[in-house]
Amino acid sequence: MKNSIAERVNDFIKNYPPFNSIKPDNLLKISGQVSIIYLDKGDSLFKKGDSFHDHFYMTRNGAITLFHTSNNNTQEIINISDGGDVFGLRPLIAKENYKLTATANEESIVYAIPIDVFQSVTQDNAQVQKFLITAFATNTYDPYTAEETGKIFVDYLPNTSQDIVNFQTANFSKNPITCSLNSSLKDAAISMSKHRIGCIIVVNEENHPVGIITNSDIKNKIATGRFPIETQVTNIMNSPVITSKKDITVADGQLQMIKHSIGHLCITKDGTVNSKLIGVLTHHDVLVTLGNNPSVILKEIKRAKRTKTLRAARLKAETLIKSYLEQNIPLSHIIKLMAQINDAVSHRAVHIALKKMPSKPPVKFAWMALGSQGRKEQLLFTDQDNAIIFEDVPEDQYEETKNYFLDLAKLVNKSLNKIGFEYCEADMMARNPEWCKSLTEWKNQFDNWILNPDEKAILLSSIFFDFSTVYGDETLTSRLSDSIYATLNKTQLFFKFLGRDALKNPSPLGFFKQFLVEKNGDQKDLFNIKSRALMPLIDAARLLTLSNKIKGVNSTYERYEKLAELEPNNKELYESCSYAFKALSKFKTKQGLLHNNSGKFIEIGTLTKEEQLKLRRCFKPINEIQETLTLRFDLKNFV
Repeated sequence: MKNSIAERVNDFIKNYPPFNSIKPDNLLKISGQVSIIYLDKGDSLFKKGDSFHDHFYMTRNGAITLFHTSNNNTQEIINISDGGDVFGLRPLIAKENYKLTATANEESIVYAIPIDVFQSVTQDNAQVQKFLITAFATNTYDPYTAEETGKIFVDYLPNTSQDIVNFQTANFSKNPITCSLNSSLKDAAISMSKHRIGCIIVVNEENHPVGIITNSDIKNKIATGRFPIETQVTNIMNSPVITSKKDITVADGQLQMIKHSIGHLCITKDGTVNSKLIGVLTHHDVLVTLGNNPSVILKEIKRAKRTKTLRAARLKAETLIKSYLEQNIPLSHIIKLMAQINDAVSHRAVHIALKKMPSKPPVKFAWMALGSQGRKEQLLFTDQDNAIIFEDVPEDQYEETKNYFLDLAKLVNKSLNKIGFEYCEADMMARNPEWCKSLTEWKNQFDNWILNPDEKAILLSSIFFDFSTVYGDETLTSRLSDSIYATLNKTQLFFKFLGRDALKNPSPLGFFKQFLVEKNGDQKDLFNIKSRALMPLIDAARLLTLSNKIKGVNSTYERYEKLAELEPNNKELYESCSYAFKALSKFKTKQGLLHNNSGKFIEIGTLTKEEQLKLRRCFKPINEIQETLTLRFDLKNFV
């Protein structure tokens, strides 16, 4: 059993970024100098305006809330640091007084990491620097750092999205093909042909790179007759070579190639020509990495002429999500990015389908995304939820017009299925005649749901009241929204039904604070994070948004942020709900990527204690928002 405090600290921090990117010996040096701080609930570690400390911090147990305090003393939660999260990075990055206040949300243990020791062993570790800059930008508030954050996280905007590449380590070719100084060009060319490569590295006896030969050199120096094919490689090789270390970023690699007018970088053990060759970074490698860039993906989608191309682009986005989660990019930015990509995919699928139709649409229409895509928070592949709304037509033209759009919907739904979005088991898709209607028919449908609520109406409301336009005439969906809010003014009963539905899943924890898992079926003993944790927050946000007549805000976390503005008395609760939703969504997405599924069902036993703790902490706002609904809509005795 380990008794050393340093070893116990080491055993904990090695599991979390950025410490999981530090060599064991260096990590022990840091661990040996870490101080342990015990905080009671309400204790502050530092406050806005305090001089910067010579440590930054990591939460060991408990939770530390980071607040921004405005001039009128109102506080806004910027982040909550759980076990394994680092915070208080300003002294490490900017050497400025603190802009936020760090206060214990409950009894907490915090590790104080000395900055001088940390920097001495990580100054050349690009992976660590990348993480720290990202984490710092995530928790900043003031205008200066907000501007810096914008430079880092603008990747969901098409015109500046390549900025994020500065933080991506380049993927270079390992085990490069080489030849010796004594080789003939003919032997080198045969080796290049055999391995189907565009360059070969000339190395000395110690495997240090001394030159490079490319296809271009062979074409310009051998094919033109300047040198015979049997000439020694030293006669035509380019020397000296340009080298770099293995953790070079894509942006730095690109700059090196532009600066030296080359298409290849030799990757060596220490980054110099005087160490062992371990790889080659090519211009092609850079372009491949840039291809997983949001702006490039969006361009591919907008230019796609076939469903196959759309699927390939959407799969790239899946890889992008994983990369951004690993880099700890804020989930709000990932959500916005994926909303653009998903909407662009649907938009292009409709566009391609229209090209296959025998004629142009007979009237104006709109393709509506419903459910999670309608809320702009669909991250992984899920099943389809969509509908069509079209302009009113004379009664004698209605069936013909509707049939046109049903045929269109069948093509689009089929295309989306091929891309990776499964068919909805309940057939809540535009190809279903029930969900392909004229504007007036849709108004009547929503009026009926609102004025005559029943179990089916409330079930459908959870999907159809979250809609957004992804293709077509937005005035149609805007007029539908106006009609919905006008009808909501006529009744309070509908809100009670929605409220009761939002309470159908109580606390995700049982009496003994155990996770409530499925009791039977294929998912027996698994925890349903969607229905037990995410849906209560989603349903509550929808109800409060509708009752407050908030239009144009679809995302759950943005709904809570808007509610925090409108109801200052409940600001802390709504901000906690927004944070919990993002944290739960991030957890579900990571689980989905890990197990190659939706992430909906989780085997609790596979989670670490820290992961279970983070989940439990997200459940507190669920209980509080449900209590708020019960009081506000008088649901205690509503059956």
